Formats: sequence, C-alpha cells, structure tokens
Amino acid sequence: MNAHLAEGIRLFNNGEFFRCHEVLEEAWVAERGALRLFLQALIHISVGFYHYGRGNPLGAVRQLTKGIHKLEAYLPRCEGVDTGRIRHDAEAARKLIGTGAPLAAYPQIKSAADESP
Repeated sequence: MNAHLAEGIRLFNNGEFFRCHEVLEEAWVAERGALRLFLQALIHISVGFYHYGRGNPLGAVRQLTKGIHKLEAYLPRCEGVDTGRIRHDAEAARKLIGTGAPLAAYPQIKSAADESP
C-alpha cells in the first residue's frame, strides 16, 4: 500500500473526509494505471461523507453512488483494502441518507490486516 493511500485511509477513518480527498487526489493525479479508478472510487466516497457532514444529503448520495459503482471492479480486495466491506457499508449509509435518516456512525475503511483470524 502506498503512502498516500495509507494516509488517506487514516484520514477517512478519523472522519477527516476533506483532507482524505485531498491526499487521495494527489495519488490519483499521478496514477496512470489500473489503480486510478480505485482511487477515484475512494475519493467519491470520502467526498460523499464530507457532503453529508456539511448538510448536503443530495450531494452525499450522488458522490456515494459514484464511488460505490466504481468500486465494483475492485471487489473483494484491492491494495490490501477490504473493498467489499467499504462498498457494503457505503451502500447502507447511502440508503439511510437517501431516506433522510441520520447516520449513527461513519463507515471505516478496513484492510486485510484489520481482520481477525
């Protein structure tokens, strides 16, 4: 896992969604390979939660939808990230936000190392 991705995940898991977006975007701009869309998916999800936190549920749903869709190509894992879990959790959050229900907590991005045997 590269340093930008690791830092982006740390920021995401701390609820620092705008900074997460900035850090992941640095990696995305430089990426020319297959990981470009993966990084973009995480950026969309991060921006979605940023919008939600700023009181913009429509923007949140739109960004989460984009990110969830783009993650499909990277299931169930990519770069050590449990993409299946974040996709599932982002989808559940998107549905709640879409109904106007509040989120009890933001999802976390987990890695294979976070899983217990």
